[in-house]
Amino acid sequence: MAQISPKFFIPESFQVSREDIAGQIGLIWELLKAPLIVPLLKLGVYICLAMSLMLFMERVYMGIKRYNWQPIEDDVELGSSNFPVVLIQIPMFNEKEVYKISIGAACGLSWPSDRLVIQVLDDSTDPAIKQMVEQECQRWAAKGINIRYQIRENRTGYKAGALKEGLKRSYVKHCEYPDYLRRAIPYLVQNSDIALVQARWRFVNANECLLTRMQEMSLDYHFKVEQEVGSATHAFFGFNGTAGVWRIAAINEAGGWKDRTTVEDMDLAVRASLKGWKFVYLGDLQVKSELPSTFKAFRFQQHRWSCGPANLFRKMVMEIIRNKKVKFWKKVYVIYSFFFVRKIIAHMVTFSFYCVVLPLTILVPEVQVPIWGAVYIPSIITILNSVGTPRSIHLLFYWILFENVMSLHRTKATFIGLLEAGRANEWVVTEKLGDALKNKAADAKNKTNTKAPKKPKIKFAERMHTLELGFGVFLFFCGCYDFVHGKNNYFIYLFLQTITFLIAGFGYIGTIV
Repeated sequence: MAQISPKFFIPESFQVSREDIAGQIGLIWELLKAPLIVPLLKLGVYICLAMSLMLFMERVYMGIKRYNWQPIEDDVELGSSNFPVVLIQIPMFNEKEVYKISIGAACGLSWPSDRLVIQVLDDSTDPAIKQMVEQECQRWAAKGINIRYQIRENRTGYKAGALKEGLKRSYVKHCEYPDYLRRAIPYLVQNSDIALVQARWRFVNANECLLTRMQEMSLDYHFKVEQEVGSATHAFFGFNGTAGVWRIAAINEAGGWKDRTTVEDMDLAVRASLKGWKFVYLGDLQVKSELPSTFKAFRFQQHRWSCGPANLFRKMVMEIIRNKKVKFWKKVYVIYSFFFVRKIIAHMVTFSFYCVVLPLTILVPEVQVPIWGAVYIPSIITILNSVGTPRSIHLLFYWILFENVMSLHRTKATFIGLLEAGRANEWVVTEKLGDALKNKAADAKNKTNTKAPKKPKIKFAERMHTLELGFGVFLFFCGCYDFVHGKNNYFIYLFLQTITFLIAGFGYIGTIV
């Protein structure tokens, strides 16, 4: 059989020498660009602009509403019976450095000790840690504190499973509320339709490193704006998992704690809201909280915080739509604003627009991004985000670059949650360092009277993140192309974003231990 010439399959425009690979790639690019790449990229621009507008409108949304509140007064005749019985649940898992702080804070509350029940739910797998936690509970019990130490044989359901198991104990029936604080309880006592009172986190280690400063900027906006607006306008927002006071009747009516997602706190809040219960947020009531200061711990936390809500949205959207106890506009608010815009769109638009679509328009000059979409709208959104932490206004530009890097990780986690893929139910306890490292170094120094112990050696490969490094290379290429051929000077942003991606990719963020 006669050999068939390759010209039969390949157009004449492709008949170049085999050595001219770059020329062949260029011809393929030109062949596909007009009929395929340009329309797809234009569609991507339109979608990203629409998502940016959705995020912009959500950011400028504001409202106001108030609830009754009067302090619970001490009564000499009634004694402590004037106070409701309060239950504090402390779930633990191998938390070697923080168990004393958590138990001590609960035992030291300004609340009558005979009206307080502290329940330590220990799922630790380390026998030494279990022993230490139990001894700490016994120490407080000897002082007259009503503290109960509970363990489980397995970690089924993680934290939600521990909380659910804890509520089954017989002594819990005498408690009306499972948390604390004189300033929060009156809202529940004097407003029978309120299920949750949420306090604000105050970060004790915000100045530890640049990573914690970036987290403070993001979370301050969440507490000062998102939580405040959710409480003031629709009496709904997501429970933050700590620093909250729940009415046990509301927990039971909503179906109790469930472990179907990694955001059991948000799950409970949504189900209670669908039962008609209302929530109130107290921005001036602050509770100490610690931020993860290592990049590894932060990445695990952000995966759970992004994947969990997306997975919960997948499982609850039809339940919300079919619900008959709440008004139509509240359904719209929960589905559109709370879930779709904040938990899905906010991550996707940041990554897809500024790390994919905008750089690609440099390689395809036929596609233009309007100046209002590329500059004006993002600038307004950024300024609105910065109102929560005015002391860090000088870090605003780096915060933008850092958030763009993290949007890659959050977008991936969001898709995992929506598709319920492999890591959808992954639960990794967020490691908090506290003062552990400082104390160990000080103790070692005092014992030896010489110098602090040497830091352990960390393998360079363990800190590397290939996905961030890959996008750093991609953005660097786009920046070089724009520097040579572009007209919009995007290369300034692209080079700065490249540096940030590479810093994250090589793991030089946060405290290295």
